[in-house]
Amino acid sequence: MFAKATWRVSAAVMLSRVLGLGREMMFAGLFGGSRWMDCFYLAFRVPNLLRDLFAEGALSQAFVTTFSKKVKSDGPENAWVLANRMMTLAAVFMSVVTLVGIFAAPWIVDLLTLLSRSEATKADYDPAEISLMVEMVRVMYPFIALVSLSALVMGMLNARDVFGMPALASCFFNIGSMAGGAAIGYWMDPSWGPRSLVGFSWGVVIGGVAQLVCQFPALRAVGYRFVADFRWNDSGVKQILKLMGPAVIAASVTQVNVAVNSMFAYGVGEGAVSWLTWAFRLMQLPIGVFGVAVATVTLPALSRAAINGVGEDFAPTLAKGLKMVMFLVFPATVGLVVLAGPIISLIYERGDFTVADRLATVGALQAYGYGLLFYAGLKVLQPAFYAIDKRWFPMMASIMALFVNAGCNYVFVFVFKWGHESLALTTSIVASLNFMFLYAAMTRYAGDVGTKSLVVAFFKIGVATAVMAVVCYFGNRMFFGDLAGMGFLMKALLVVGLVGVAAGAYFVAALALKVDEVGEMVAMLRKRLGR
Repeated sequence: MFAKATWRVSAAVMLSRVLGLGREMMFAGLFGGSRWMDCFYLAFRVPNLLRDLFAEGALSQAFVTTFSKKVKSDGPENAWVLANRMMTLAAVFMSVVTLVGIFAAPWIVDLLTLLSRSEATKADYDPAEISLMVEMVRVMYPFIALVSLSALVMGMLNARDVFGMPALASCFFNIGSMAGGAAIGYWMDPSWGPRSLVGFSWGVVIGGVAQLVCQFPALRAVGYRFVADFRWNDSGVKQILKLMGPAVIAASVTQVNVAVNSMFAYGVGEGAVSWLTWAFRLMQLPIGVFGVAVATVTLPALSRAAINGVGEDFAPTLAKGLKMVMFLVFPATVGLVVLAGPIISLIYERGDFTVADRLATVGALQAYGYGLLFYAGLKVLQPAFYAIDKRWFPMMASIMALFVNAGCNYVFVFVFKWGHESLALTTSIVASLNFMFLYAAMTRYAGDVGTKSLVVAFFKIGVATAVMAVVCYFGNRMFFGDLAGMGFLMKALLVVGLVGVAAGAYFVAALALKVDEVGEMVAMLRKRLGR
C-alpha cells in the first residue's frame, strides 16, 4: 500500500513538475536572463515564501497531523467540524494578510532590493524596475489566500487516504498560470516587453484559483460539506495553531533561505536571480516527484502511529520513508549533476536564453546538487517531529540554519567575491546540517529508527548509483560535445535515450544488490500484470 500510494503521487507530481518546467521554458525563451525576468522572480518570492510559511508548509503539516488523529479518535463527522472551523479561520486570516501585503508592497520591494543598493555590491537599480516589482507583488498577493485554502483541502484528502487529485492540483496551477498569464501578457504587451510580465502575474492568481477549485469534486466525494464556522475556541483549532507556531519557521527554512539568496543574487549582477531560479526548478523536480510524494504518504501514517506517544509502527514507517527517498532521489541527484549541461540546454536553450545563461545555470544546479538528498530527506523527517509533538526541534534547527545561510552568503559574496553558484552551495550546506541535526534528535525520542538498515541501504544504493553515474559520464562525453550546434529533436532523443539507459543500469544494479525497494516495485508490477 505504501509503495503503491507513493508511486501514484510521484506520477501526479511528475506531471506537475513537467508542466512547471514548461512554464520556466516559456519564460526563458521569452525573456532570457534579463533584469526584467529577475524582477518577476523576485516579486514572486514574497507570495511564494508566505505560501510555504502559512500554507503548504506549516498549515498543511499541522492540519494533517491533527486531522488524522481526530479521524481515528473521534470519527470523521467530528473531524469535518474541525475542518470547517479551520477553513473559515484560514479564509479570514489570509484575506487580511493579502490586504496588508497589497498596501505594504512598496516597503516589501524596498526590503527585497536592499542588498542591491548597498555599498558592498555597488549595483545599480532602475526606478522602473522597482515600480514594476511593486505592481507585480500587488497583483500576486491574493495567491497566498488561495493556496492556503488549497493546502487545507489537500490535507483533508490526504488524511482520508486520497492522494491522486491533491497531487494533481499543482498541474492545474501550472496550466492556469501559463495559459492565463500568456493570454493577459500578450494583451498587455504583444511585443513581450516588461509589461507582459504583469500579465503573467495575473496568471499566478488564475493558477491559484484552478489549484483550489479542481479538488472540490474529490472533497465532496469523501463526504465534506463546507459550512462557515467561526467557533475557533476549539481544542483541535488550538492544537493546529500550536503546531503551526514553530512550524512557520521550521517547515519553510529552505524557502526563506532561497528568498535571502535572491536578495543577495539581485546584487551579484544581471541574470543571477533567474539562473538560480531555473536551477532550483530543476532541483525541485526529484524533490517534488519523490521527496514530497513519500512525505505525503508517510505523514498520515506517522500521525496515526503516534496518537498515544511513539507507537511500535512509528520508527519502521519513518525508516521506510527515508529509505524510499534515498532510493529515488540519490540517483536522480547524481543524474542531474552529471548531465546538467545537456538537460538545461534541452529545456531552456532557445530564444533569448544564451550559452552563457546555460553555463551559469549549470553551475548553480551542480552546487544545489550537493545537498539535494538531504533536502528531500527533510521533507519526511521534519513532519515526523510534529506527529510526536516535538515541534520545537525543527524550529531550533531552522533558526540555526537561517544564521548559517546568511553568514555563508555574506562571506561567499562580499568577502570571497564568489558568484551566484556560492548562493546555491549555501543552500546545500544548510540542508545537510539541518538534516543531520534533526536525525540525531529523532533517535533520541524515537529510539533506533533503523540506522543500521539505512546505512546498508545507502551503501547498496550508492553502488548502484555509481554504476549509473559512469553511464551518464561517458554518455555525456560521447554525445554532447557541441550542445549549441545540436538540433532540438536530436538533443531530446539523445537525452531521453541516455537517461533511459542510465535508469535501466541503476535498476539492474539495485536488483542485483537486492535493494528492498526494487523488490517491492517488481512485485507490484507482477501483481498488476497478472490481473
